[in-house]
Amino acid sequence: MKPRTENSTTFSIELFPPKDELGESRLWEAVEELALLNPDSVSVTYGAGGSTRDRTIRIADELTAHTGIPSVAHLTCVGSTRVELEQILDQYQAAKISTILALRGDPAGGPDAPWISTPSGLDHADQLVDLVRARGNFTVGVAAFPDGHPASHGDFAADIQVLLRKQAHGASFATTQFFFEIDAYSRLVDALAAAGSHLPIIAGVLPITNFKQLTRMAQLGGTPIPAAISERFAAVAGDEEAGVELGIEIATQLCEKLLSTGVPGIHFYTMNKAAATAAIVKNIGLR
Repeated sequence: MKPRTENSTTFSIELFPPKDELGESRLWEAVEELALLNPDSVSVTYGAGGSTRDRTIRIADELTAHTGIPSVAHLTCVGSTRVELEQILDQYQAAKISTILALRGDPAGGPDAPWISTPSGLDHADQLVDLVRARGNFTVGVAAFPDGHPASHGDFAADIQVLLRKQAHGASFATTQFFFEIDAYSRLVDALAAAGSHLPIIAGVLPITNFKQLTRMAQLGGTPIPAAISERFAAVAGDEEAGVELGIEIATQLCEKLLSTGVPGIHFYTMNKAAATAAIVKNIGLR
């Protein structure tokens, strides 16, 4: 991979729609703090099984209107017909949202649950990329999995072929699931390059602020937690402040390694919290 040049790495953040008014209040507090860092974009997720679709649309719209930060709206195949997906895209276009992250999405039962087709819906992310590209003048991103997609059961070559197919259908960038080993990211990028792809792979980084929460998320997403990280958190178990500081340190070190490879962008899974992400961004000099 090419060495990084000054200011060539983008910085983006991800938020999830809260379940209640208190959660929404906390979300906007985090947005205000993170907006001061001038991120290049902010994305808004769907809940499991597409459960927060309406809130995703509303919050993505409000973020663009109130902060001026470009929004990247998630769109999944889960639980929606083709017509409904077209209607959502029309809403995004009316809200002047120009970038869509097109995902198959996880079934309501989680990544390992059997996929259940929606009548008159779509079953694969490449189909969704086609739909987005045909519906409006959107830039389309997709997901990538340095540690492998849970549904591929360790078939890394199959994951690469899926990503190449999504690029062939019109995806212009990919954002990874969170990971902890730089070698996993490098293997993904190098495999794509060997296949002739120049698809920019934005690295997804999760600042660890709650190790128990991380363990649950890692199990669902199939992301291995290195033993060295587990051991370091075990050593500060019960000390919340020390755990947050350790999470910032670990993410900072990973980001520094990513920057040294020339990573085109770093995308932070903020969990609707600002402090850890803000500290890491400042530590690595992105802002």
